Amino acid sequence: MSKKQRAFLKWAGGKFKLIEALSQYLPKGDRLVEPFVGAGSVFLNTDFDRYLLCDINQDLINLYQIVQHDPDSYISAAKALFVDEMNNAKAYYQIRERFNQSIDPFERSVYFLYMNRFGFNGLCRYNRKGGFNVPFGSYKKPYFPELEIRAFSIKSQQAEFRCIGYEEAINMTRKGDVVYCDPPYAPLSTTASFTTYVGAGFSLDDQAILAKKSRHTAIERGIPVLISNHDIPLTRELYRGAQLGCIQVQRNISQKGSARKKVDELFALYDDAYDESHVESAKLTPITSKKGGFVSSGKPKKVSRLK
Repeated sequence: MSKKQRAFLKWAGGKFKLIEALSQYLPKGDRLVEPFVGAGSVFLNTDFDRYLLCDINQDLINLYQIVQHDPDSYISAAKALFVDEMNNAKAYYQIRERFNQSIDPFERSVYFLYMNRFGFNGLCRYNRKGGFNVPFGSYKKPYFPELEIRAFSIKSQQAEFRCIGYEEAINMTRKGDVVYCDPPYAPLSTTASFTTYVGAGFSLDDQAILAKKSRHTAIERGIPVLISNHDIPLTRELYRGAQLGCIQVQRNISQKGSARKKVDELFALYDDAYDESHVESAKLTPITSKKGGFVSSGKPKKVSRLK
């Protein structure tokens, strides 16, 4: 793979560090469909002819459409906020309040990048009333990602952006498509809630619906679906019958650096090799090979360890 391209947004659960491993699992196709595009690291580092990139976060999709069509105006406006006098709590909370009061897509997009870079850990979180509520991050000199914005804009000429839910996004697929789902992850514990970043969040029912929808899309329509999630008993049960692989990755969303630890990341591939017999039989124990390919049985083994 050529030099990896970073996204211009910081993002919880971003896939930049996992691109090499993920690419080994992702089937070939004409168009990549992402129902949960997030920061877009997979989009930026794959070579499909076309992309359908979706998310339920209207601010995110508006931002991407603006960068797609008018990067120069956007960069000029956003860069003006990346100055020393805007790097303090008072300025940050003023911008956050303006963002929450604004209904102008361009203005909100400019503020969105500022809050992404000046706010705590790059979190994207809203309260139940739809107000952005991430606190100030207290960083010495937040980086303005002009080169990354321009790279995204160039690559986005191959993409269509839609503000829709995951079910509607998957329904829009057609022959020749490949689907990659990177949903808000199932929590490792009752306090691990940073994955709930917009609206009412992504429930355990949604996790089950996504697994069922992916299985149906692969078996009934012949469109492969790859899902990533935390490797926990719940997700292995939800994805039973799919081909599974796992890898260890550093999680970076935590107030205390010492609390940032490595966890297992699970990849579940639904394709024409789906094994329905596992759904009715004993617990599935698939593994990944050293080369990253899926194997249907044996003791669990990790592909590699990311530092």
